[in-house]
Amino acid sequence: MKRYKNLEGNSGVYAFEIGTDYIKVQFREGSLYKYSYLNPGIKAVERMKQLALAGRGLSTYISTYIRKRYAAKLR
Repeated sequence: MKRYKNLEGNSGVYAFEIGTDYIKVQFREGSLYKYSYLNPGIKAVERMKQLALAGRGLSTYISTYIRKRYAAKLR
C-alpha cells in the first residue's frame, strides 16, 4: 500500500493500493475497503485513482458520492 499524501491535512484516508480494475483504500481508523469496476463502477474508481495519486479529495469523494458502495470490506 502507498501512503496517502493528505495535502489538506485532515483526511480520513491513510493509504491506498491501485490495481487495473480496483482501488483499495485504508482509512486512519484501520478499516480497509476495496472499490472495483463492478462496484461502485468504472467511472467512480478511475476518479478515486486520480484523487489518490493527487493526494487530495479522496476521503471527501468517498463520503459524498460512494458511501457504502464498495466491492468488499477487507478489514
